Amino acid sequence: MFPTKRLAATAALVAIGGLTLAGCSGGSPEAVETVDPNEEVTLTFAFWGNDVRAALYEEAFAAFNEEYPNITIQSSFLDFPAFWEKRQTEAAGGGLPDVMQFDYSYLRQYSENGLLLDLTPYVGDIIDDSALSEEILAIGQVGDGNYGITTSTNAWAMFLNPTLLEEIGVEGFAGGTWEDYNAWMAEVTDAAEAKGIEAWGGGDWTGRIQNFELQMRAQGEDLFTEDGEANFTEDDLRAFWEQGSEIREDGTTIEQQRVEELTPLGGFDSALTTSELVWDNFGAGYLANLGEGYSTLDLVAPPVTEEGAKDLYLKPSMLHAISANTDHPEAAATLVDFLVNSPESGEIFGTNRGLPASQTALEAAELDEFSQKVADYEASIADRLGDAPPVPIVGYGTLEEKFRQLGTELNFGTVTVDEAVDQFFSEMDVVLNQ
Repeated sequence: MFPTKRLAATAALVAIGGLTLAGCSGGSPEAVETVDPNEEVTLTFAFWGNDVRAALYEEAFAAFNEEYPNITIQSSFLDFPAFWEKRQTEAAGGGLPDVMQFDYSYLRQYSENGLLLDLTPYVGDIIDDSALSEEILAIGQVGDGNYGITTSTNAWAMFLNPTLLEEIGVEGFAGGTWEDYNAWMAEVTDAAEAKGIEAWGGGDWTGRIQNFELQMRAQGEDLFTEDGEANFTEDDLRAFWEQGSEIREDGTTIEQQRVEELTPLGGFDSALTTSELVWDNFGAGYLANLGEGYSTLDLVAPPVTEEGAKDLYLKPSMLHAISANTDHPEAAATLVDFLVNSPESGEIFGTNRGLPASQTALEAAELDEFSQKVADYEASIADRLGDAPPVPIVGYGTLEEKFRQLGTELNFGTVTVDEAVDQFFSEMDVVLNQ
């Protein structure tokens, strides 16, 4: 199950992913100048979040102004869907904020329509790249340009509920193949039933496009090419979904009807499943939803498709981008550098935006127990980390949601695997050719 915020985010992608944005003039200056400390500058800054994040940004802006008192920042925030609805309206009229929190799913759409400033001339100059790895910098690249600087990262992972597992009497998943994972889930489900506990080993992992991506990357293929073409066949998708046929039918995984009853929570944060495959920055939300009695979660690597494969990658929790039409590109780049790289930023935000991507910010961040687990996890999967896939195609959110919907229907038994494959490829044909 997707948590509520993720569902809302997906809905926003579905709603606007297919629209064409009005192109704007703008681009990169031929030479980068430093900020004139005597020039009074006002920058607009937009982000998604809540009152807690807003207070952190205000604290960061105050620290920034100690060094750059001539730069005034006017900030605003909305929840995730409303944030992108407003950006869509602004983009059509050429009035995007100077600096924005940015989501990876929109980077190609906005950059290819000329709406974002190419940051290439600023990286290594105003924007310090010494604390950012090549992999981190590459995340913001579309074509020959760099249109976003990653603030923080996450990676695909498996969460385990050690408290519930101890109650059931089964050890956590010790690693292995996807078949091993299925067998472990069955062991947990059977043990829970024997003790009269309503719990399952997990959910149907074939309902998540990220697990399909993981298996394709283990074969050396991203889901989509740099040119936006599908990099998998109907047979590939059919084989993937068929891996879930047995666990859907034999009761190993939580029933879909039970999942629907739990909405807006899912099986994992309702303490009904002991494992969940998801991005590693979901932990704090899970713990908050689980509430009293569940003080910690374990974080382990997903099952292995092929030993030695570089199937995992670091994904940006968010990026910072600059409008192509900003009147103050140097000041905007200076602000981005501060929010990404400065020790003050790391100390103020901690892991609110995810695990800091900049080494200087990360070293300054005070990590709580669970944030340290995330940091340790990302370090532990170094041997499985490969290059990030190409920036998501325009309309990726639509396909992600379609994949989820078809996974739900497979669990309800309202479609066959063959029918699901046909429906997904039909949807993909529309998205790729719009």
